[in-house]
Amino acid sequence: MLTIRCFFLFIGFYPFCSFLLNAQPRPYQTAVAAFYNLENLYDTLFHGSHDDAAFTPDGVKAYTGAVFREKLSRLASVISRIGTDFNPDGPALLGVAEVENQTVLDALLQHPFIASRGYRSVHYDSRDARGLDVALVYNPRYFRVLKSRPLYVKLPPDVKDFIYTRDILWVTGLLNGQKIQVFVNHWPSRFGGEKKSAAGRMAAALTLRKIIDTLIRYDPMTRILVMGDLNDEPVSSSVTKGLRATSHIAEMETGALYNPWARLFKNGQGTLAYQNAWSLFDQILLSEAFLDQQQSGLFFYKNEIFKTAELIENRGAYKGYPLRSYSGDVYRGGYSDHFPVYIVLIKKVL
Repeated sequence: MLTIRCFFLFIGFYPFCSFLLNAQPRPYQTAVAAFYNLENLYDTLFHGSHDDAAFTPDGVKAYTGAVFREKLSRLASVISRIGTDFNPDGPALLGVAEVENQTVLDALLQHPFIASRGYRSVHYDSRDARGLDVALVYNPRYFRVLKSRPLYVKLPPDVKDFIYTRDILWVTGLLNGQKIQVFVNHWPSRFGGEKKSAAGRMAAALTLRKIIDTLIRYDPMTRILVMGDLNDEPVSSSVTKGLRATSHIAEMETGALYNPWARLFKNGQGTLAYQNAWSLFDQILLSEAFLDQQQSGLFFYKNEIFKTAELIENRGAYKGYPLRSYSGDVYRGGYSDHFPVYIVLIKKVL
């Protein structure tokens, strides 16, 4: 079994970890990739075209500037600590969901808790009915954007009361000098019932799968990260059949994705809770190219749900759940209704 003793040695810009295998230390570069649903990160203005009236000072949630600033502090404090056991710089890549616009995203990244990291972002406005989008936050010391584009998800008829959902964000870039494809997702919710809404999530999965198939056809060893709030479990059909994701490496076929979250889900762990049951909607999936531990490039080491005591509700009917910003229209001063997730990628230092 691989045991870990971590210390950090800075050579140039890269942090290193020493992993002990058979009592012989070997240095590895580390890169952390994370995803966090920020739960309704709106500004305090009413924009008219989106259903954001509640998130204004005069709205039912009394969403004032003070509340907005406190929410930023809460979220920034979490981001500042994700993955720092493996890399003091935290996430090199951070996918986020439920951001209203570039303004709120910039305000978050400029918060003093994380401003020194110099985070940048890729974001496009989508036609989502709630006015909320996904984005990719990245540390330019580790990642360089080459190109990006949003992927439109066409919903089947009669799946939802509205016709638009969040776009999928596709970013191509260099992570520690290696080309990767990153897809940030927030699939249609289960509002109206899991069964009725399932076709919407399958539509998102197949939209993404079509792009992945094209990339894999060109290069079977394309490095792909799929991250997001899928609103489905690791064992749901949209994930296992639509995305062709499996938790069994030995059974992977060409083009399949590896999903390391199924084991945690089957053990009762999750990132959000509803009616006293845990779900693990927030996931990060990897292509086959990240699984070879003998390669010279980055490969998958481990995955974690980031769940510390202050992120957990400690009283009331939702004790033990993620401590969210609002319980209904009552401000709780929390963080999010989701726990963040992250993976650790490592690379041997030659």
